Amino acid sequence: MPQMGESIFEGTITKWLKKPGDKVQRDEPLFEISTDKVDAEIPAPATGVLQEIKVSEGNTVQVNTVVGVIGEGNGASASAPAPAKAAAPPTPSVARTSPERESKGPSPASPAAPPQAHSAAAHEEEEDSDVRSSPLVRKLAREHNVDLAKIQGTGTGGRVTKQDVLDVVERRTSAPSPAPAVIPGGRGPQAARVSPAGVEDLVPMSQMRKIIAQRMIESRRTSAHVHCMFEVDLTRIVNLRNKLKNGFEERYGARLTFMPFFVRAAIIALQQFPIANASLEGDSIRYHKHVNAGIAVALDWGLIVPVLKNADELNFLGLQRGITDLGERARSKKLTPADVEGATFTITNPGQFGAVFGLPIINQPNVAIMGVGGITKQPMVITDNDGTDSIAIRSVVHLTLGYDHRLVDGAVADQFMALVKKSLENWSEEVG
Repeated sequence: MPQMGESIFEGTITKWLKKPGDKVQRDEPLFEISTDKVDAEIPAPATGVLQEIKVSEGNTVQVNTVVGVIGEGNGASASAPAPAKAAAPPTPSVARTSPERESKGPSPASPAAPPQAHSAAAHEEEEDSDVRSSPLVRKLAREHNVDLAKIQGTGTGGRVTKQDVLDVVERRTSAPSPAPAVIPGGRGPQAARVSPAGVEDLVPMSQMRKIIAQRMIESRRTSAHVHCMFEVDLTRIVNLRNKLKNGFEERYGARLTFMPFFVRAAIIALQQFPIANASLEGDSIRYHKHVNAGIAVALDWGLIVPVLKNADELNFLGLQRGITDLGERARSKKLTPADVEGATFTITNPGQFGAVFGLPIINQPNVAIMGVGGITKQPMVITDNDGTDSIAIRSVVHLTLGYDHRLVDGAVADQFMALVKKSLENWSEEVG
């Protein structure tokens, strides 16, 4: 498997989609991995028969580690396309991960980590020791006050991996307890465990859940979170969508959803208040020229934020198609690391599950995130042009803005959301 990105050095095999003896076609999904950026399906590098699985589910391995062998079914190796880079040591056709280390059991023979991994680590910051590790691992070690020099690395060439550090932290914080009983049918590192009383289950977190937990804590520690909430009359847009949605799908082959309306309104406000589209770098503020809109997608196995690049240059149809594409690829595990990098502003939609509003945590290194609540019908006081008040049933949504008070003042955040509200309540742009 090709490397999943220059900044990714390890990942976890979460699921094999084939078992030994199964026939596989080249480019057919073979196994799934989870990295610190994205979950993805990895295609088979050749057509043949999966002869052997060398790295089982739940294990984390290094870039270019051999994880399986594909042969022709008679013991001979299947022919695979010529590699784009330096050839690997002579072996049968193999599936290789983009992960960094195998967490359990001996690691199969594998080529050394790519030069760029060592280069990135060497230039991330000055280190007092020459312990081999990635920037991610060194950062994690500093956060938990772990001395890398005292860890026996399990990666290739003695490289200290993320799991090595987490194991040290777990041993440090875990109190001695009776040996847990394994529930019948449990397998490997994913086996559930029961307490001595037989009442509670203890199930290891998935790799994605570990990453989400780590990043949420990091964001809360980093940003001075403040939230404001605005009530928006969305009746005009609801009526417009109901009128156009069937024709829109027939004409463009895409469903007309509410999300592009919110994204477009946010873009208008970001162009007026560029501080909300900025990021903090040391004692400097970086103002981004374009809006890269992160659109949070809830998955059955976690949450991911794919990024719609240069969203400010897209028309309404382009926004809808881009949002739909990212969502579909996120759910089918077709995203690449580049798809989840570079967000300058994030929008999340807890309202799809019925929440009135949410107070979302900022997606680092952004300084603001907008939460979209559920759209509900409510009685509202309407003031006519002549000043007469009346009560009417309106479609209402509650929007929240979570912002980093280090950069964004409360007055600016309120003005930003007031402009979002105005754009939505007085929508006049062409939809399709």
